[in-house]
Amino acid sequence: MDTQERIEALARERILILDGAMGTMIQRHPLEERDFRGTRFASHSRDLKGNNDLLCLTRPDIIEDIHLQYLEAGADIIETNTFNAQRISQADYALEDIAHELNVAAVHCARHAVEKYLQQHPGAVRPFVAGAIGPTNRTASLSPDVNDPGFRAVNFDELTLAYGEQIRGLLDGGADVLLIETVFDTLNAKAALYAAMEIMEERNQQVPLMVSGTITDASGRTLSGQTAEAFLISMSHAPLLSIGFNCALGAEQLIHYVEILSEHANCLVSAYPNAGLPNAMGHYDQSPEVMAALVRDYCERGIVNVLGGCCGTTPDHIRAIAATARHFAPRPLPASALASSSKRF
Repeated sequence: MDTQERIEALARERILILDGAMGTMIQRHPLEERDFRGTRFASHSRDLKGNNDLLCLTRPDIIEDIHLQYLEAGADIIETNTFNAQRISQADYALEDIAHELNVAAVHCARHAVEKYLQQHPGAVRPFVAGAIGPTNRTASLSPDVNDPGFRAVNFDELTLAYGEQIRGLLDGGADVLLIETVFDTLNAKAALYAAMEIMEERNQQVPLMVSGTITDASGRTLSGQTAEAFLISMSHAPLLSIGFNCALGAEQLIHYVEILSEHANCLVSAYPNAGLPNAMGHYDQSPEVMAALVRDYCERGIVNVLGGCCGTTPDHIRAIAATARHFAPRPLPASALASSSKRF
């Protein structure tokens, strides 16, 4: 049984739990510039504080511990600390040349945490490591210059190359799944999917693909202007394990858009909302108990297969979500998905 079949088998039994925010947990540590630099980057030419992905190399102890906390909270799937671990985003720190290495190291952090968890919980079902692939800090569909609407800060080929380098690192490290997340521009996501499928064909390697978009505001659209239905259709060419939404909105605001996906998707449906909407200071105040109560509605409606948390969520939030989800059946996996699960690209 391959990884996709294992996940689908579990998803028929129960709602799977994804982990929570990495950045929120990192911010709990009083980290200074020296923590990000370590010995290797002590004389680097630019400030590195805030480059959270770099901690996989300079403070892997912190990253492994965060993963382990989420596993202890009930996560079935943990995401690597690689949201910005591609050369486009790393160029802000003049570290684009270590993008591949960052991804390998990040997977190792997650896998070490999984092994520790299994040692402490003999007989537990092995959790999955999802290689997190963020949207980059550029958009291929929109101009960043209001005076030049035709200008693009990045093109499809550049994105494909950057994503390809990241994906190779994630696979070299041993990621079980690839998660293309927080998609605000579908053209960026298409580049990531194209790179993933090209590399898997090249390697004759099959790795499940998860995609999660983000509805940016009450308009119900992504930043590049797509509705939930349009986003789903735009991604439907790829052999997805799951599709869903994360970030930008809290559970209360996100549920309508997840329900739309649930009605039409022929794969698993995921949701990992923020811990409410940010306050005036940009912080997330929603407690684990409140968030779990809101997520209960997702479970009662039977619209999700995978539940987790995004900005502002912690192991306590994931623990509360897991405790709620265990009392409900997952969204039924569509017959079309079951029929095609043996078909690979």
